[in-house]
Parts: sequence; C-alpha cells; structure tokens
Amino acid sequence: MSHTANAHHFYIDGAWVEPAGSDRLEVINPASAAPFMTIAMGNAADVDRAVAAARAAFATWAWSTREERLALLRRVLEEYNRRYEDIAQAVTAEMGAPIGFARDAQAWAGRAHMEATIAALENYTFEEQRGTTRILREPIGVAALITPWNWPLNQIVCKVAPAIAAGCTVVLKPSEIAPVSGLIFAEIMHAAGTPRGVFNLVNGNGPDVGQVMAQHPGVDMVSFTGSTRAGVLVAAAAAPTVKRVAQELGGKSANIILPDADLASAVAAGVRGCFSNSGQSCDAPSRMLVPADRHAEALNIARATADALVVGDPHDPATDLGPVVSAVQWGKIQRLIEAGIADGAELVAGGPGLPEGLTEGYYVRPTVFGGVTPEMTIAREEVFGTVLAIMPYDSIEQAVAIANDTEYGLSNYIAGTDLTTIRAIARQLRSGSVNINYPDWDINAPFGGYKQSGNGREYADYGIHDFLELKGVVGWGA
Repeated sequence: MSHTANAHHFYIDGAWVEPAGSDRLEVINPASAAPFMTIAMGNAADVDRAVAAARAAFATWAWSTREERLALLRRVLEEYNRRYEDIAQAVTAEMGAPIGFARDAQAWAGRAHMEATIAALENYTFEEQRGTTRILREPIGVAALITPWNWPLNQIVCKVAPAIAAGCTVVLKPSEIAPVSGLIFAEIMHAAGTPRGVFNLVNGNGPDVGQVMAQHPGVDMVSFTGSTRAGVLVAAAAAPTVKRVAQELGGKSANIILPDADLASAVAAGVRGCFSNSGQSCDAPSRMLVPADRHAEALNIARATADALVVGDPHDPATDLGPVVSAVQWGKIQRLIEAGIADGAELVAGGPGLPEGLTEGYYVRPTVFGGVTPEMTIAREEVFGTVLAIMPYDSIEQAVAIANDTEYGLSNYIAGTDLTTIRAIARQLRSGSVNINYPDWDINAPFGGYKQSGNGREYADYGIHDFLELKGVVGWGA
C-alpha cells in the first residue's frame, strides 16, 4: 500500500516542507507490535510557521463565498473517494482496525461527515435580521485541531470540514500514534486545490506541538478530541489567551436494558456495541444495566456473545476484533481487568493476557464482568478496550441514578419496547447523546458531551456553529 512519501514532511502554506527539527517517531503496527514506518516530529518552530501561514490565509479565506467553500469541499470529497482504499489500508496498519471495519466504518465516517458538512453549508444561515439589527455569524479565525487515534478520519473530517465551511483556516495535529491517515488526508487537501495556508498539518506529540498550538497567540480556537486528562491540559494552555476551546473527551456510557426489552437481542447487541472498534470508542456502551432478577440470564447471553467473537489478524475477513492500538493501551486495559477481579466482580468471559493462539500484537480477550457495583474501578474508569461491566438494578429510578453517577456525560443507551417510558428516561439522562434500541449512526445529530465529557458539539450544522463568532450590528436598518 501507499504509506505516503510525505511522512518526513509537514504540509504548510500549500506545500510539503522540511520540518524545523530532525526528530523521528516509529509508527507501530499493533497487530505485530513492530514498526512499519517513521514520521517527522514537529516542534514550536513548525507550529509558528503553520500558524503564520493560516493567519495570512485567513485574511482572504474569511471573505470567501459560500459557493467557493462548497466547491472546495466537493473537490475534497471527490479526492477522498479516489483515495478511499488507501485510507482504509492506512487505518488498518496504524491502529489495527479489521479491514472490513476500516472500509465500512472508519473510512466511511470521513466520507459521511464531508457529505453532511456540504449539505449543512448549502443551507446554513450566516446572517439574519432581527428588527433593525443584523446578526452576523463570522469565522472565528485560525483553528488549531488536535485529533485522536481511535477514529482518525471521523475526527479529522469532523473538525476540518466545518472549520473550512465556516471560513476558518486550520492547523491540524493528528495523533502521532496513528498518523498515516492524516498524511493521506493532507495529500487529499492538496490534490483538491485547497488555497495556500487554509489547511496545514504538523505531526508531533502533545507537549511539543499540541500544547504549543493551544497556547499560541496566533490561534483563535482549539478543537480537541481525546482523553479528559489531556483535554484539561489543552484548556489550561489555552486559558491565558482566552481562546475558545471545544472538547470531546472521555465517556463511560450506560446501556439501560429495560424489563420489557427482548433480553437476548438487547444484551447481544450491547456486547457487540461495547466491543466494536476493539472497545476504543469514547461513546462505547461500557456499563450494561440489567434488571436484577434477570442478571444471571444476561450474563449467560453476554458470555456466549463474547466467546463467539473472533479476535485476530485485521486483514483476515473472518476477524471481528483487531488489536488495541498500543502497548500503553494494552497495559492499561490489563490493569483494569485485574482491578475488576480484585474488586470482586464476577469474571464471566475473557480475562487478562493474550487471546488463545495469539502470541504477538496488542490483542485483548473480549472480557465481561457481572455483578459490578457502582463503586468498582471498572464501573468508574474509562477502559477503552473490550471490557464490559454488567450491573444489576432493582428499579428504573435506580438505573437512571446509576447511569448518571459518573463524571462523564457523552452518551447513553436504552433498550426496551415502551417508547413512552424510554423517552421519559432519555430526558433524565445527563449526556449529550441518548441512543434508543441501537439505532444507525446519525451523522446529522449533535455529538458532544455533558460534564467532563467536554463542551461544544460536532457533526453537520452543529459543527459549523462551533467555528463561528456572533456579531450584532445594531442600527443596521430594515
């Protein structure tokens, strides 16, 4: 596959340029735990150069028309589709997604968000009249975009597309753990004829590039997706310059299975939903709440579902789950599995160590715990792996209280048959999203969190909104 010839360069001011420093980082294939390429790592001088390019371009791009922005995004979509297989192969290599999932979910997400942004921009209201006052929605300026490794294209497009649609210019730092798809995306932006400086990419780590971007006086806004811990650091770095910070952070989503749900299908779908993407989704339904009198039955269904999942080579079409992304993540997941055992939860499926028959790579056994109580570590910490905590409840009121008893508030799930009851519960859940009966992914619904899951919203017109400033021109006239 094309791992891209530009790995040792950054994309700044419309060209692939030499980095300021000489640092390199090995990119690890998590299926083999072996490096397969190296990338250049940036520093403050690279950030300065990229921000200067974005600032210069903003003077013009801020005044671009809706039609110009639409034309660019449509060209980007066309190039994206042309490079679609390259993107899917890159995601499989860099973060271990099974190739079918890489095509149908990971690469698809980037395409879908580009399409949704284009559709939203076609009808977006940038100006409106209220009496004799004119309300203007104007681009905020230079946006620093910091994206994670778990859904690389989803998050890159979720930020780049609406920022450009709003009239902003951007500096993107993809995750250095899964950077190949980001480099390909920069090649796409170049091939689409993006005006110089409108889109810039600098690879690097959090301290040397991410933090520098967040605190940079030439940056007007930071949009960050990642862990809550890192999000706090980004916000703190941004605070002295009083720039806007949009964050999509961690989660510990509850999946309330109601007494009237079809238990067999609801539990099985909940297990698969939690374990999708090897459990590496911030909105994974990682706490399954089941009626106490059916707890044992739920554990049997969950065990059978987990045991049937095939963990292995991401290039094998039979594989359901690939590895997790890194040795660091694997170690954290092992620690949390051990914590579940130590806290007295019932180990229903899986457990510590590599799955049977796998001797290399960062593979995790699909693990289910039963009898989990709210104070246990696995009920409180975000695992980001194939570990499901099943928790019994005695009443719907108790289930709602357990669901809300978390510092996070990204997403929640409800399975049942009485929509009146389900809708009432949905209103009580303190989260940015609620998913009823495992719906299809809605790329036009707002995505983001309450509490320590972040602030701001992404997807479609909600994404464009976050990159705009509001101006009231009083006395404009009728």
